[in-house]
Amino acid sequence: MAKIVKLDPIDQEVSIQTNENLLSAMLKGKLHVLQECGGRGMCSTCHIYIKGGNESLSPLNRREKRTLEVITTANQYSRLACQARVLGPGVVLEVPEGMYLDEIENIEDLIGRRAEQDILHPLNGKVLVEKGKLITRSMMSQLESTKVEVSDFFRKTTDA
Repeated sequence: MAKIVKLDPIDQEVSIQTNENLLSAMLKGKLHVLQECGGRGMCSTCHIYIKGGNESLSPLNRREKRTLEVITTANQYSRLACQARVLGPGVVLEVPEGMYLDEIENIEDLIGRRAEQDILHPLNGKVLVEKGKLITRSMMSQLESTKVEVSDFFRKTTDA
């Protein structure tokens, strides 16, 4: 039986099947989601907040709990969309504001500009550059090292 998931703040409703995860609802709603770990609950790129209907979702699993523990913007309403399965009606989710590092095509072009939105670390959701802050060359070295850290992380997890 189909369940309706409301995507906030874009005020869009999406229909998904019982036991589908919230990530599928986000993708059906045409939201850009990086899925760095391929939906395995190991990164934070599908981190969301549940605004309503938490009781209609599958419980947190061990992997999701571990991942949420390192997300600096996580709170009691946080879930990973790839891990949260819809079991009942009435789920409302909110997508955190910000842009993940891997969404940025040419980091060098950002030097000297102000961040239009928070730039987030793809593994832990930490804000690397706050919205409105000037992006400097020294910040670029931090962003570049983060890209290396991310690729190392995923190489290690796929080798294990």
